[in-house]
Amino acid sequence: MRGKQARKRIIVPDPVYGSPRVTRFINYIMLDGKKDKARKIVYTAIETASKKVEADPVEVFDKAINSVKPDVEVRSRRVGGATFQIPLPVPKGRSEALAMRWIIDAARSRSGKPMHERLAEELANAFAGEGSAVKKREDTHKMADANRAFAHFKW
Repeated sequence: MRGKQARKRIIVPDPVYGSPRVTRFINYIMLDGKKDKARKIVYTAIETASKKVEADPVEVFDKAINSVKPDVEVRSRRVGGATFQIPLPVPKGRSEALAMRWIIDAARSRSGKPMHERLAEELANAFAGEGSAVKKREDTHKMADANRAFAHFKW
């Protein structure tokens, strides 16, 4: 790796829930710098999801993210002439970023409804431990489990 690693920026908690995690989620949702539109989508989605599962909005959001966070992932490593998929533990920040990305991708891949409804359904499903984002996490864990034999190649 060349140069210096970028400093971590301090994320300001969002005004409605007071959670830096929600702010990061809004930033992931945002397209073309339209932050206000992203905020509306996220806030209505969290409210709708919390009404669906009848729980506190922040609790629904946090549990949904935690149920999608991966513990291990596979990374490619070249040893000799062959490339191996090596299972490695996922750092906290990356696991959270992956979880948010997977939930958003799952919501965007659905069709026929406005984004806030699709996101609300995906958050409610993740809260219940089901849905596309949770399936993606399970697939990642299965892949890591299948390649456990190459774990000794860690760097």
